[in-house]
Amino acid sequence: MKYKSIKIDELVRTGEVKLQTGPFGTQLKASDYTETGVPVINVRNVGFGNIRTKDLEFLGEKMVEQLSVHQLEKGDIVFGRKGAVERHAYIDGIGEGWIQGSDCLRLRLNSNRVDSRFLSYYLRTKTHQDWMIALCSFGATMPSLNQDIVKLITFPAPPIDIQRKVVGILSAYDDFIELNKSRVNLLSKFIQETYKEWFIRFRFPGFREAKFKKGIPETWSIKSILKEPNFKLVKPNVEQFDGEKKYYATAQVDEITLLSPTSLVTYFNKPSRAQYQPTENSAWFARMKNTYKVLSVSNKDSDLIGNAILSSGFVGFEATEKWYPFLYGLISSSSFHDTKDVYCTGATQESLTNNGLKHIKILVPEEELVLSFSKIIKPIIDQIDDIQAAVNILDNQKNALLSRILSGKLKVDDLDVSFAASGNKMEL
Repeated sequence: MKYKSIKIDELVRTGEVKLQTGPFGTQLKASDYTETGVPVINVRNVGFGNIRTKDLEFLGEKMVEQLSVHQLEKGDIVFGRKGAVERHAYIDGIGEGWIQGSDCLRLRLNSNRVDSRFLSYYLRTKTHQDWMIALCSFGATMPSLNQDIVKLITFPAPPIDIQRKVVGILSAYDDFIELNKSRVNLLSKFIQETYKEWFIRFRFPGFREAKFKKGIPETWSIKSILKEPNFKLVKPNVEQFDGEKKYYATAQVDEITLLSPTSLVTYFNKPSRAQYQPTENSAWFARMKNTYKVLSVSNKDSDLIGNAILSSGFVGFEATEKWYPFLYGLISSSSFHDTKDVYCTGATQESLTNNGLKHIKILVPEEELVLSFSKIIKPIIDQIDDIQAAVNILDNQKNALLSRILSGKLKVDDLDVSFAASGNKMEL
């Protein structure tokens, strides 16, 4: 039995939902931001049910008081109004008391028949995301979201006790997924710190005996990234194929975590930006300025190889197995992305063109040191790959479970699922 559906517009009319667009430009200007204070959630900070805390901006107490109507509460749902309209942030602990930015739209729910976290889970389904992208992109060069479109969102609404049981089940998956993502982030930071220590601070094994010339070891060289013989730029390589493949735009990478594909595409209906097929020992980064997104494809058994296509928003390099850990360390380093940003151009969206790529120079040590680095880093990259694969399996299971529950194919009525004592978590 399928559950009845509710439209957001109905909840707005009954006073169960209040929508709030972010402050106008006259209310919040660039000069109002401070180095510290209360964080502001802008569209770049909106994830898939979570907040991306990288590159937050801040406001002082006086501005927060003036913008109190835009201050966020626990249970709020925040949408981005431009670009990534299929994403949203659910405010739960992190984000409470923060300010919604000018390019955001807030949904606040106060209802006895809809659980806000349940609604957030529905908004993460591929069905909803595809619908949102299609509606917000109609007749527009950039997808745009407004209150009228949010009011059209329609979602299945089981009885409130069933919603809370669903939340309890799915939040258990989320907790385990977040634990594994934390492990990935720690391992990634180790790689980045080791790369920085060896190849930026020059504290590599034997550095005390090394001779330096013009501030760098004399045996090292500076060259264009395109002219390093151990790296190879991945050029558009999508050839005709049968069946369907997973298509990933840059929005499907959250820093170093691969999310669900944008869509499944055939060769004949693929987007024009679908240009790259990942290969073994390839590392990818997003072209956009001020955007840190890195994708590693080091494992020959990766689901991406042979089954996926990446958008032209990525740039990828291949390397030999021995040189791959150094390539990944380079591309995942903050210094590389700082350099990339210098050569980004464009009027509306600054990004790295192929011409700009030619200007990026890298510091290349002697091969012996690269191989020493690889021996340490390769097992860690393998761990990251294994954990990422487990996270993807868990995420797919969670999405499939939600789909079966909402369709009525899987009943949870008799499951013993209840709120924890804190009131904001669920226990199985």
